Amino acid sequence: MHFLYTFLFYLALPFIFIRLMWRSMSQPAYRQRLGERLGYYPFQLDQCIWIHAVSVGESIAAVPLIKSLQTQYPGTRILVTTMTPTGAERIRQAFADSVSHVYIPYDLPFAMQRFINSMNPLICLIMETELWPNLLAACHANNIPVCLLNARLSEKSARGYQKIAWVTRNMLSKLDLIAAHGEADANRFLALGAIKERMQVTGNIKFDIQISADIKQKSVQLREALGTKRFIWIAASTHEGEDEIILAAHAKLRALDPQALLILVPRHPARFDAMAKLAGQTFVVARRSVAETCTDATGVYLGDTMGELLVMYGAADVAFVAGSLIPRGGHNMLEPGALAKPILTGMHLFNFAEISEKFVTARAMIKVADADSLAAQLIQLMQHPDEQQQMGARALQVVMENRGALEKQVKLVSEFI
Repeated sequence: MHFLYTFLFYLALPFIFIRLMWRSMSQPAYRQRLGERLGYYPFQLDQCIWIHAVSVGESIAAVPLIKSLQTQYPGTRILVTTMTPTGAERIRQAFADSVSHVYIPYDLPFAMQRFINSMNPLICLIMETELWPNLLAACHANNIPVCLLNARLSEKSARGYQKIAWVTRNMLSKLDLIAAHGEADANRFLALGAIKERMQVTGNIKFDIQISADIKQKSVQLREALGTKRFIWIAASTHEGEDEIILAAHAKLRALDPQALLILVPRHPARFDAMAKLAGQTFVVARRSVAETCTDATGVYLGDTMGELLVMYGAADVAFVAGSLIPRGGHNMLEPGALAKPILTGMHLFNFAEISEKFVTARAMIKVADADSLAAQLIQLMQHPDEQQQMGARALQVVMENRGALEKQVKLVSEFI
């Protein structure tokens, strides 16, 4: 099965690069550093602590972990690998040159071995659930411990892994540690063949998010630029199929309050221009990327920049966390929670099932199904500022009460370094 997987991957490689070129038409960064995709790098490291964070969400989750490891191991270089340019950009914004970054090679034996020969990692720390057979086999062959940190496994993902049960068991057997979000995640890993003695339930390090004074100050400045007296809500990390629903809800809100403003932040940069055009069919749009002025007539402020989502959350009165009106599984609601914002989401939250339940139980988050219910909740919160504040305070309380996973995971990792 492993041989067949590798053989098929080699056959697919030309098509993978064609897809990469296609994506680069809208995101030029995808055509840069192509050699790294096959394990060829412009530099080498003597030793490093290697953290793999596939894209933006995992990169954000890795930030407090990286900072903690930098403090604990000041003489050891931190290497971060991502698969996407957006993940790479998030790491660059957070750490500049204080960490090294390369793209992880495609999961081919020779490429993985070239990567290991170049970077000489002491340990491999994989964020969440990014398991690749040849990556794990190469680490195992080179005696590199592998820890799966902040590990989550939804029911949907577990069903997918169950379809390749033999490959899954083989991969899980090569993990030296699984630090799972919660008991449900741990049980799903165990059902797929994870070794019980290597399983720890530590909680989610995303709860350990810290909001810097700089972020807070930038949020204040943005709020002043957008308007301190108007009602502002944010729809964050939206996907195709959600924007029409969100804009329809905003139209209902604006019918009641013509000053209401939506900060619209698409998940992927390739969609920025299309969303500006879509929103512009109904509303006056101002784009952050070109510093367009937001006036009283502006209905939508397009957050078409990278790395500023926290700033935009901080400037809003209410946060809608997208990826949840369609079956994408939702996105991270801990960021608005840490900023004490009342949270709205859609119904599809399988990627954050346990976390979302904490917020719902605490009455810090409300689920909506469509434009009508979204508009109704926005109107309710707009008309009752005291309810906004109470929901936001409860959201912050949920975050505060669940901190501590970072310290646990760093302690576990230190046993392998």
